[in-house]
Amino acid sequence: MNKRQWTGLLKSFLNLFLKSNCPLCQRPAAREFCPYCHKQVQGFQLADPSRFWNSEQPVFVWGEYGGALKRAIAALKYDGNPQLAKPLGGWLAEAWLSFPELATDNLTVVPIPMHQEKLKERGFNQAELLAESFCELTGLPLQRHGLARVKNTQPLFALTAQQRQAEMENALILGKDFRRRLPRDRVLLVDDIYTSGITVKSATKILKQSGISVYGTVALATPKKINR
Repeated sequence: MNKRQWTGLLKSFLNLFLKSNCPLCQRPAAREFCPYCHKQVQGFQLADPSRFWNSEQPVFVWGEYGGALKRAIAALKYDGNPQLAKPLGGWLAEAWLSFPELATDNLTVVPIPMHQEKLKERGFNQAELLAESFCELTGLPLQRHGLARVKNTQPLFALTAQQRQAEMENALILGKDFRRRLPRDRVLLVDDIYTSGITVKSATKILKQSGISVYGTVALATPKKINR
């Protein structure tokens, strides 16, 4: 276990029993965020998270990727604060449930996977943790390994659309959960940040090749303008 993994696990353990500092401002916090940062992060919630749903690639997004929400996601992913996935995934679930016309029951939740090398380095897959919290509130079943990433892709945000497409080529395969048994229902993908949609397109393609229908994607954040 590397230092980053150990630090993250220790923080999570201590947070169960002790009042700790808010990871965004270091003020004392009884919960994952202090009241001030809680309010700041919530200020980036989109007025209409379903605004991108009625498209060729339906996506439901909780908030705008900026400010306190951007810092919260960075603290989750890079600063060893896996406990932040619980409130963030819970807020995503609350927003989803507020749209009963979308929030159907016959769905299986699948997080976007992380390559084993990155998973070993970070100690957790943030999309999986968000999906756990999302499923706790929605009651939907979670298949952690519906997909697997077999290519250690570089970050896509700095690449052109053509480079992103090439980078995700053959990056994902059907995971062990679905190789063992296909879902009876449609799949709802979960990710932390939705940008160009290339990763989701790749996931959808792999699932469809096995006869699995993708209902859509829920994501915690997106830039103000989605690059489709």
